[in-house]
Amino acid sequence: IKTTGQIETQPNQQAQVTAPIPGTVAKLLVKPGQRVKKGQAVAVISSLELIELRVESLDRLTEAKATLGEAEANLELARENLERQRQIAAAEIDEAETQLAVAQEEYDKDLALAIEGALARRQMLESKTKLAEAKTLLKRAFSRREVLEAEAELKRAQTAVKAAKSRVQLSDTTYKTRLEQLSNSANEQGKVTVLAPISGTVAQWQVSLGESFEDAGGQLMTIVNNNQVWATANIYEKDLYKVKIGQKVRLEVSSLPNQTFTGQVSQIDPIVAGQTRVVPVRVRLDNPGGQLKPGMFAQLKIFTDKTNVATLAIPQDALVDANGKQLVYVENGQNFYEPVELALGSTFGDLVEVKNGLFEGDQIVAQGGVMLYAQSLRGGSKADHHEHDHEHDQEGHNHQATSTNLNVASLPWWWVFPVGGVITAGAFMVGRRTASQSRPAPIEISDEPTNNNYHSTADVKANGQSNADGYLDSAIPNSFANKQ
Repeated sequence: IKTTGQIETQPNQQAQVTAPIPGTVAKLLVKPGQRVKKGQAVAVISSLELIELRVESLDRLTEAKATLGEAEANLELARENLERQRQIAAAEIDEAETQLAVAQEEYDKDLALAIEGALARRQMLESKTKLAEAKTLLKRAFSRREVLEAEAELKRAQTAVKAAKSRVQLSDTTYKTRLEQLSNSANEQGKVTVLAPISGTVAQWQVSLGESFEDAGGQLMTIVNNNQVWATANIYEKDLYKVKIGQKVRLEVSSLPNQTFTGQVSQIDPIVAGQTRVVPVRVRLDNPGGQLKPGMFAQLKIFTDKTNVATLAIPQDALVDANGKQLVYVENGQNFYEPVELALGSTFGDLVEVKNGLFEGDQIVAQGGVMLYAQSLRGGSKADHHEHDHEHDQEGHNHQATSTNLNVASLPWWWVFPVGGVITAGAFMVGRRTASQSRPAPIEISDEPTNNNYHSTADVKANGQSNADGYLDSAIPNSFANKQ
């Protein structure tokens, strides 16, 4: 199947490099056409936002550190106060314990005397009261209020220090978070280095130095990787059944003459366009040298399934363009050749398919037909000109072509010989030949001197090997490998 298409970049091989933050373009580190690698620095953005975030972060950090210092000082005072209150409480406890011991001893002695009747009961009760007072004093010493208050103050100071430390840690959180969002590609001066997201070639700049962006996402440049490209072509619905994923495709571009590229069908769209009844087909092509550029128009030949239909083909050099008509000169009797108009089909290399006008076994002028055509326009040779019927039968059908006959024998030998003689238009069985089997068809040459002139003839047979010498053999290219 022959069609036209356009070279395109694969979607995942094209990337827009954008500014990750509002700012001003400070540097463009690469130029259009330059190759870059993924992760390579391509631009530098100066961001006022980052500078402001850093200043705010430093201010908060300074304030948080001051608060922390004050809290730590208060904590130290609370510790000292608690220690002092505990020392006072310890002294009071010691004194209360001493008084309690004395009161206990006096009460025990007075109680014994009172039991013996040696001491008045009233005096014994006074000793008992003193003992109770001593116990109360000791209990009060253990639960001294000042100590409890000092302990509470210490806890408050410790909490304040913890909160101050947390504020110090959080003072630059916003700034650090922004840096992480930028993949840590920013420095303290607010400069952000932009990295290439893919490997490829810088296609174009979208900015200039000093240009500013109010928002993130401003386009800086486009990077394209054309080591592998697509050729997108439209296939008519009626031919869609012939096209399959993986089929070989041969591609030519007019701007790259004498070059042929090969690829594979990689994607067939699932939807048929409503009005045009075509389906986009994408062909994957390796393009290591970058010769194929996106936007180029191309001629594609999709090699569909092989067929056993025979194809008649002749060298393109045998064709003569006569006012828009394609002619060849066919042998019609010894030393006489007449022009026959052809209906042509597909081309393959140096060969062209003949749909109508020739039959297998016809002998044609392989080269020099233009000279014969020029001679016919001048009225032919000095020999008589007459009309001949050129009839060919194939599958029960007749073809008749009437034209002026040229007597080659009347031409000088140096005119006739360079024509390259004649070859037979052969039918080639398409699909039977493989790459290892393809070879030029054999040529049988008979050289006959006629009227002191030299006349060469050649005969081409299908699927054989040439036994001719170099001149005529080079005029016969390989047959079609596949039906296109």
